[in-house]
Amino acid sequence: MARILLIIGGGIAAYKAAELVRHARKGGHEVTPVLTDGAQHFVTPMSLAALAESPVYTSLWDLKDEVEMGHIELSRAADHVLVCPATAGLIAKMAAGLATDLATTLLLATDKPVTVAPAMNVRMWEHPATQRNIAQLRADGINVLDPDEGPMACGEFGPGRLPDPEAILAALPLGDATTPPLAGAEGPLTGKHVLVTAGPTHEPIDPVRVLANKSSGKQGFAIAQAAAAAGARVTLIAGPVSLPTPFGVSRIDVTTAQEMHDAVMTSLPADVAVMVAAVADWRPQPSDKKLKKGDGPLELKFSSNPDILATLGEHPDRPGLLIGFAAETHDVIENAKGKRERKKADWIVANDVSGDVMGGDRNTIHLVTADRVDDWEEATKHAVAQKLIDRISDTIS
Repeated sequence: MARILLIIGGGIAAYKAAELVRHARKGGHEVTPVLTDGAQHFVTPMSLAALAESPVYTSLWDLKDEVEMGHIELSRAADHVLVCPATAGLIAKMAAGLATDLATTLLLATDKPVTVAPAMNVRMWEHPATQRNIAQLRADGINVLDPDEGPMACGEFGPGRLPDPEAILAALPLGDATTPPLAGAEGPLTGKHVLVTAGPTHEPIDPVRVLANKSSGKQGFAIAQAAAAAGARVTLIAGPVSLPTPFGVSRIDVTTAQEMHDAVMTSLPADVAVMVAAVADWRPQPSDKKLKKGDGPLELKFSSNPDILATLGEHPDRPGLLIGFAAETHDVIENAKGKRERKKADWIVANDVSGDVMGGDRNTIHLVTADRVDDWEEATKHAVAQKLIDRISDTIS
C-alpha cells in the first residue's frame, strides 16, 4: 500500500481531511498529515494524529527535525503528495514556486507525484488568476482535480466544493505497490490502448425524470486508473457520476446508453476493452413536458437500447481482449458463463450485487474465461482493478 503525505490547506473544507485520513487508513495506506497555519483553525493536530496514527507536522522550524533536514526527508519518504483542500492562496503559492512555510517548502522539495484537490468559493475558483494558476500547475505535471459543483458554506452555488474523500482517493494512482508508477510512465501496457466504460446510464422519462441504477462508477474508474499506471493510453467513457478523472486518463462523459454506444464505437480501435458500465437495456419514449401526478398512472413504452458488448464482439475492429462485467443477484457464475458466450466476449467479470457492492468500496469477483472460473477473495475495488490489469498485462504482453 502507499504512503501519502497529506498537506491540508486553511479552508472550511479542511474538516473533510479527517474523513479522508480515515478512508485512506481503512484502505491500508499510511498517511502523514501536514497542517498549514490556516488549517489549524479548522482541524486540530491531535485529532489527525489519532486518526492517522502518525505524527502531524505544522512548522518548518522544528529544530530537531531540521538538524536532520526533516523537510527533505518528509518530502521524499512519501509515495504520493496530496494537497487537500487546496485553497486559492495555496494554489497561487505553488504556481509561483514560493516556499514560505512547511507545506510549500515540502511541495518544492518533493520528487514524488503531486495531486491537488481545490476547494474555494465559486467566484475565487472562476477568477482568471486562479484559472491561470491551475493551468500552470497542470503544465508543471501536477494532477489537479476538478472541484464539485453545489451549494457552499457561504451560501453561493457553483463549482468549488471539495469532492468526497472517497472520490479523491480514487483519483490517486496508489494501487497495491509501495511506490506506484505514474500514469504515462513505462509499464507492461505501454503502447496499448485500453477502452473502459464506467457508471450508470440515465434514460429520460420527461425533462426532469430519468430511469437509472445504483452504479457509482468506482470500479470502472479504478480500472482506468490502474491501466494508466501500467502505461496504457486509456479512454474512459463515463456515465453520470461525480468522480474525478484519474490522472493520465482521457475521459468522455455521456448520459444515455445510445450516447455511450456511440462514444465506444468512435473510440475504436482498442487493444483491450473493459466494459464495466451498468448500461440500461431499455429506454422509455420520453415526454416532452413534465408528467404530472394528475395525469394518472404512467404507461411507458419501451424500446431496446444498443447492446454495446455484443456489438463489440462482432465488430470489424473488435478489441484483441474483450472483457464484460456481469452484475448478478443470483446464479452468478452460470449467468456469467451464458453472457460470455452470447456476447462473444473473452472474459466476463462476475460479481454478486445483492448486497452493497453498487456504491460500496469492496467487490468479490469471479473471473469467467473460456476454460475456467477463478474465484477472487473480497477486496477493495482498487485492489480488484490492479489484479485485473495485472492479468490483462500477462495475457497480452
